Amino acid sequence: MRQQPERTERMEDKAVMAQTQLPDGVGLEATPKVRRVVVIGNYLPRQCGIATFTTDLCEALGREFPEAECIALPVNDIPGGYSYPERVRFALEQDDLNSYSAAADFLNISNVDLVCLQHEYGIFGGPAGSHILALLRELRMPLVTTLHTVLREPDPNQRSVLEEIIHLSDRLVVMTERGAEFLRSIYGAPASKIDIIPHGIPDVPFVDPNFYKDQFGLEGKKVLLTFGLLSPNKGIEHVIEALPAVLKKHPDVMYVIVGATHPHVHRREGESYRLSLQRLARALGVDRHVSFHSRFVSLDELTQFLGAADIYITPYLNPAQIVSGTLAYAVGAGKAVISTPYWHAEELLSDGRGVLAPFRDPAALAQRIIELLDDEVLRHSMRKRAYLYARRMTWPKVARSYMRSFVRACEDRLRTPRPAFIAATLADRPAELPEWNPDHLLRLTDSTGVLQHAVFTIPNYSEGYTTDDNARAAILAVLAEQSGLSVPGAERYLSFLWHAFHVENRRFRNYMGYDRRWLEACGSEDSHARALWALGTVIGRSSDEGARGLAGRLFDMALPVATAFTSPRAWAFTILGCQEYLRRFAGDRAAQTARDALADKLLGLFRANSAPDWVWFEDVVAYCNARLPQALLAVGAAGREDCLEAGLRSLRWLVEIQRSEQDHFVPVGSNGFYRRGGEKARFDQQPVEAGDMVSACLLAHRVDPDPYWLQAARRAFEWFLGRNDLRLPLYDPGTGGCRDGLHPDRANQNQGAEATLAFLMALLEMRQSANLIQPVYGAHLVS
Repeated sequence: MRQQPERTERMEDKAVMAQTQLPDGVGLEATPKVRRVVVIGNYLPRQCGIATFTTDLCEALGREFPEAECIALPVNDIPGGYSYPERVRFALEQDDLNSYSAAADFLNISNVDLVCLQHEYGIFGGPAGSHILALLRELRMPLVTTLHTVLREPDPNQRSVLEEIIHLSDRLVVMTERGAEFLRSIYGAPASKIDIIPHGIPDVPFVDPNFYKDQFGLEGKKVLLTFGLLSPNKGIEHVIEALPAVLKKHPDVMYVIVGATHPHVHRREGESYRLSLQRLARALGVDRHVSFHSRFVSLDELTQFLGAADIYITPYLNPAQIVSGTLAYAVGAGKAVISTPYWHAEELLSDGRGVLAPFRDPAALAQRIIELLDDEVLRHSMRKRAYLYARRMTWPKVARSYMRSFVRACEDRLRTPRPAFIAATLADRPAELPEWNPDHLLRLTDSTGVLQHAVFTIPNYSEGYTTDDNARAAILAVLAEQSGLSVPGAERYLSFLWHAFHVENRRFRNYMGYDRRWLEACGSEDSHARALWALGTVIGRSSDEGARGLAGRLFDMALPVATAFTSPRAWAFTILGCQEYLRRFAGDRAAQTARDALADKLLGLFRANSAPDWVWFEDVVAYCNARLPQALLAVGAAGREDCLEAGLRSLRWLVEIQRSEQDHFVPVGSNGFYRRGGEKARFDQQPVEAGDMVSACLLAHRVDPDPYWLQAARRAFEWFLGRNDLRLPLYDPGTGGCRDGLHPDRANQNQGAEATLAFLMALLEMRQSANLIQPVYGAHLVS
């Protein structure tokens, strides 16, 4: 159950669900931590609204949740990209489809907990921005998508792309009620996965416009303002056309237009739109009342321009605009706003927070402007309503809402895992068992023994060695010998056990540093018992007389203390060790007595806790679960009917609670386990549970020749090969190693000793039982 570096606890350690502490009541009990988020979307210094939004969101998340790392993944629309800040770790090339797949690979190996996509059709390559699907299809972690455009009448390509994004996303974020309604009614998105989070805004004070006017030479003027990247769909010409009528009533009006020409428009048309506006102003004789600030302004400058405005105007021409960041900023600054009735404006300016004017209607615009300038009380009451309403939109609150959505996405993925889109399925694989390949085990083994952890496939020296893993490796070496195979250097594992035994206290130490210094004087009961199991296996099965002699001497010294252990798993491991020992020395009374005493304890525990709906030894199904019934089955095979009956009952119950509706193996997850009366943890899924189940079910079939047990063994083994919740293989045939487990969204890419040994032992046991299993196994695979 050890995964490193994400998880390094020992199997006997109690795994608990991580707690995410979020401000203002955001935290949910027993929720997974979101430690690393990647936000995909344009990023400053690229000049566009999505870039500004993505940058602001990342910065807000970073401020509100400093313990979480927020990484940006922007899209380049020009060769060479932009001079991004350190937060950017990887960039997409807009029209290069290969870069999208490369980005997915980068994210999948980077321990990313969640991806947040900022979606706008135009920023990604392909028809309707379809290139982004190549990335999203390959992601293994939860996905939360913010939709900046939701079309009421999409073309076929737009509909297809958005419907797939909806399917691939765990949560969907829209900024308006109308957006949520469109998702439900037009695209069929489930209401349960939609979150409405408003466009974020800077938290600025409510100020008198006169406070800032002198900074721009606007003292004594009534200031109208429009800001944002300029393009022909902004409708600014209609405000200019309205100015003659406004100036007749209010000759002190100045219309300020802030913003550079949109980069894409500039590449196609240069400054033709801005020049056309300037020509129009001159033709109408209002050029002295129109001021252009033709640059992309910083947030501080923008705050000052907004502060100086008496009225903010968005005369946009597209009624289908469902989000406007500039409008959100103006409302958040407490401005009196006049807008055309595009979708976002209709919603945000309702209830007296602004006024609307028809599209392309300069006369109506002039009338609204004059009304607000004439009625100071109306204008200021509108400002106050807007400002108070917008406090819910400030970036700190928006960041907390996003984190709520992130946490919920991770929780949903825990409850309902999602299979990988690209994975080898059973139908793709031949019926044969994988070939024996101990290469990765040998890579993890040095002159001391087997190292417990790896970083990806590379041994991790800093984590050192354990008696647990060297005991497993010793058992594996004997099983390999029995199969006519070999594990070169296997004597090192037995040597490690000899060195691990502390003669004075008659206990095995467990943890050893890479410097060969023991980190404890006495290891856990489980590690001691697992060492006994390994020693018994060497004695009972090995053909190496020297190995048997050492193992026998050590077994005699280490067995007596085990009868006083209190760990049920230590009882089980010791029972299995004694039973292996008794294969060679059936008349040894000490081993028989120890086995029977511990079997009585285990059986008593089962009888004390078992019920019709909970056929188990404890009030929790925790780790190395199948070894408990396996130990009783081992004693039952030696003639104890009471142990045999309890072992079969408990193992059958365990098989069924770890069987999905799709008939694949789902081990109880280490993030919470399964407590009586509680919810069964689905993740993280550990290889040791699958390996233990294989071994227990094969033993069950030997004592009870029911095909049910062969099917259960096969089901557990196929978990390693990709027949699991994510349809991802844990076994890596290229290295011979096994990945450390299944997270809700991906396989842990580290290949440590526990996982690799669990797979190799299960493989050998399956090979030894192939004459029993192969007909069932093969028939299933080709069906």
